[in-house]
Amino acid sequence: MDSNHQNNYKLNKTEKKFLRKQIKARHTLLRHEGIETVSYATQVLVVANGGLGNGVSRNQLLPVLEKCGPVDALLMPPNKPYSFVRYKTTEESERAYITLNGKEIVDDLGQKIILYLNFVEKAQWKELGLQALPPGLMVVEEIISSEDEKMLLESVNWTEDTENQNFQKSLKHRRVKHFGYEFHYENNNVDKNKPLPGGLPDICDSILEKWLKEGFIKHKPDQLTVNQYEPGHGIPAHIDTHSAFEDEIVSLSLGSEIVMDFKHPDGVTVPVMLPRRSLLVMTGESRYLWTHGITPRKFDTVQASKSHKSGIITSDVGDLTLSKRGIRTSFTFRKVRQTPCNCSYPLVCDSQMKETPSSFPESDKEASQLEREYVHQVYEEIAGHFSSTRHTPWPRVVEFLKALPSGSLVADIGCGNGKYLGVNKELYMIGCDRSQNLVDICRERQFEAFVCDALAVPIHSGSCDACISIAVIHHFATAARRVAAIQELVRLLRPGGKALIYVWAMEQEYNNKKSKYLRENRVSQGKKEEINSDTSVQELLVEQMPVVGNQDSACSVPSTNDFQKGGCDSRKVTDSKLPVHTNRTSFHSQDLLVPWHLKGNPGKIQLVEPFGPVGSHDPSPVFHRYYHVFCAGELEAACQTLSNVSVLQSYYDQGNWSVNNNSAKLEKLQMCINRMSKLWSVHTICY
Repeated sequence: MDSNHQNNYKLNKTEKKFLRKQIKARHTLLRHEGIETVSYATQVLVVANGGLGNGVSRNQLLPVLEKCGPVDALLMPPNKPYSFVRYKTTEESERAYITLNGKEIVDDLGQKIILYLNFVEKAQWKELGLQALPPGLMVVEEIISSEDEKMLLESVNWTEDTENQNFQKSLKHRRVKHFGYEFHYENNNVDKNKPLPGGLPDICDSILEKWLKEGFIKHKPDQLTVNQYEPGHGIPAHIDTHSAFEDEIVSLSLGSEIVMDFKHPDGVTVPVMLPRRSLLVMTGESRYLWTHGITPRKFDTVQASKSHKSGIITSDVGDLTLSKRGIRTSFTFRKVRQTPCNCSYPLVCDSQMKETPSSFPESDKEASQLEREYVHQVYEEIAGHFSSTRHTPWPRVVEFLKALPSGSLVADIGCGNGKYLGVNKELYMIGCDRSQNLVDICRERQFEAFVCDALAVPIHSGSCDACISIAVIHHFATAARRVAAIQELVRLLRPGGKALIYVWAMEQEYNNKKSKYLRENRVSQGKKEEINSDTSVQELLVEQMPVVGNQDSACSVPSTNDFQKGGCDSRKVTDSKLPVHTNRTSFHSQDLLVPWHLKGNPGKIQLVEPFGPVGSHDPSPVFHRYYHVFCAGELEAACQTLSNVSVLQSYYDQGNWSVNNNSAKLEKLQMCINRMSKLWSVHTICY
């Protein structure tokens, strides 16, 4: 019921609630997706909550819409909680608006969802623009018969006696068995000196020989991992260790189809359908450079047309629906490598990285230039999007600030969008940042902030009761400049003052426990701190929506030659001599570039009138920020280079690791180092 129709009678409680929800849906679509609704009738409606992103399939929604008249087209963008429907006439769309607004339907998971419809002039969505499989990747359909599939599945003994010397424990979310060598998931490697007795199952011999003869594989594997996945389970994105296995890795899918996501270090994500009884072959770039993983969810976004079986899930929003996952068993075959890897990707190759000495930066001038190009300029470009993802203060920083005496003068050096400047209203806080655009955001929020370099803060020495430096010092490109940044903080403190410093940690796993950075999946995470993210419309439109996945917007695939030279980016990453990090994976280098995918730009939304074919797409820009991630003890060592600093404590937030040092010789400054799961932090006290 539209607000324009409310003038003739008084709304009851239910109608008022519905109207509020409908208005909220309009505002959410406009604010987060750039979809503008209109108050007059058109042939096109946007159906909020009726999308693939919240578990509503094409087969489920289309019959509901067709009850109001013939549907000319139904567009369902991938991973979005809304869809667009176009009727033959305006009269039919008006009928749907009146009849279906507020209608309750049940999704494939059995959860109730209420539809909210609004008129729009045009259908609009963000395209994925995916065009090709990752280089070196091949999917062979119906590689085995249904009889062979049954035979292979029945050959796996999941109830094996635990006394058997070849017995292996299953993982938390799936059953697993290894043959030839045990695959270690903590490092994606094998122990070459500990082969398992028995080798590969005899049943595999004839199948492998056939694949060799037909040219699907070049090496006969000597390692096999069998995984069984229940619906809703997945695989973290990873690359099998270069030095562990030969170029060729193949995986046979049995029991059910699945969508596997391949991701380039520069952020390009390609979802690939692996049909039942198909063989996935990864060689070259797809094996060595792209991560592969399966998002944990119970439904996959797939092509609705039956003619499309394997390959890329395209961005044709007129041909997408949901497919319910079944129990899938994978047979992944590998050939253990006996010599070091000499692939064409040395920046991500464990065999070659150790042989490649760090060559950048070589001087303070080069370090300053690196920071200017890959820190200062980047934050100016991404300030708005960056600020939208920095809304939740970290608890330990809040604890530090709230413990300070009322009336304390506190400087936030590198304040960003000022999310800490208003944490404790009893403090006098002032912020500074190198980015003019971020400082402008602080001022819009009525915070005191100014632009300056963290190495030269225009504040009198000894004038601050406390200082904080949160996720700043890891952006300085040399050890000397990092120490200078710490020294500048110390200079600002008065005797008896305190300081808190956070930097990103190299170690993202401690005591066999992964950090929050590694554990969090972009699918369900709406609040990010070390990589960019955006708030999904799905979370805002309806509370009970199931999580069914969210893939990154893709951009054009960089050339192999670019990455062989040392990375790829529109901002001359190849010139930086630094590796490009893959987000949400472990670090392989201390000095690296971390991608930031700029999102939320309404100018990147395709406007389609009428429901035409998918056109060309200008991908969202990708920027790269320089980071120096700190190893255990490195921050303490940097602090100890200052004569008036002594480290008192160091601990790991998730592992509760702590160390206490002697503070008896302190004359002016006392320092406590706190190690967080993804950050190192420093807490200082001046006397």
